[in-house]
Amino acid sequence: MVRDLATPNTQGPDYEGLLRFLMTPLVSHPEALSIHCETLARHVWVRLALSDEDKGRVYGRGGRTIQAVRTVLEASALAAGQKMHLEVYDRNPTRETGPPRSAGRRPRPNPRP
Repeated sequence: MVRDLATPNTQGPDYEGLLRFLMTPLVSHPEALSIHCETLARHVWVRLALSDEDKGRVYGRGGRTIQAVRTVLEASALAAGQKMHLEVYDRNPTRETGPPRSAGRRPRPNPRP
């Protein structure tokens, strides 16, 4: 069956199934893989959470692997007449929350005229 790509698909692709298919071979803990899809009109937000151990494999060198996955998802969204955004969530952020870096600094003196 040939589908006209100019006519948007009202149902859209199975983003969760496609992302799970692409991610499962990359991760060592597939049970920790969490995918959430939210569709609003022609925009789809896909949120991915995974274990800390799998981050390096999923991102790849310079983010190449996750960018390739993002490209596949965006192509399937484009074929359905949608726009897709992929967000990867960090369950355990490594950045500590605390005072801003500028706290405790002395103000700079005004430059001489």
